[in-house]
Amino acid sequence: MAPAAGQPRSTRDALLDAAYDAAVAGDWARIRMLDVARSAGVSRQTLYNEFGSKDALAQALAMREIERFIEGTERALDEAHPDDPIQAVGAAALYTFQQAAENPLLKAALVDDTSGLLAFLTTRGEPAIAAARASFERYYSTHWPHLPQDAITNAAEAITRLTVSYVVLPADVPAEVIAIRLADLARTLLSSRAQHDSSRGQ
Repeated sequence: MAPAAGQPRSTRDALLDAAYDAAVAGDWARIRMLDVARSAGVSRQTLYNEFGSKDALAQALAMREIERFIEGTERALDEAHPDDPIQAVGAAALYTFQQAAENPLLKAALVDDTSGLLAFLTTRGEPAIAAARASFERYYSTHWPHLPQDAITNAAEAITRLTVSYVVLPADVPAEVIAIRLADLARTLLSSRAQHDSSRGQ
């Protein structure tokens, strides 16, 4: 999250900003920790004290971008005020796809497969998935508390992983179509469980 207006950046933010610039420039695989430290205006030891390794720096960079995506999605949902959870899934998915298409860091990771950054959304993407899933569960549990918690959990798992999959491997159809498909899946996952619980209570 960016610091408030008038407040200086923290050392961590300065280092992540320098790492971001290097990654977006397309030379992350060749960039040295010393280069990142110099760009941020700190010593190499300060960088190592903050992150420990280039791999840990990349992980932190990826997670900061994921957290920004999540914050943006939650703001978009608050502004849209969807009437039901199905509309919310569609709105959240569409926002994510539209933002991902214009995100410089994601573009760089998709273009330069030698950078290793894309792994933080795929083979090493569990922290990112977990953060997005937690946001989904928190939002839906708060706004639609009548929904069974296990239905929300199952929907969060499926929708989150499919959304990330579409982001990493874009489909040859408009984002609006994919958002509708995910909303349809959410309808199945959420309504079928609610109906099941209702029938058991009769």
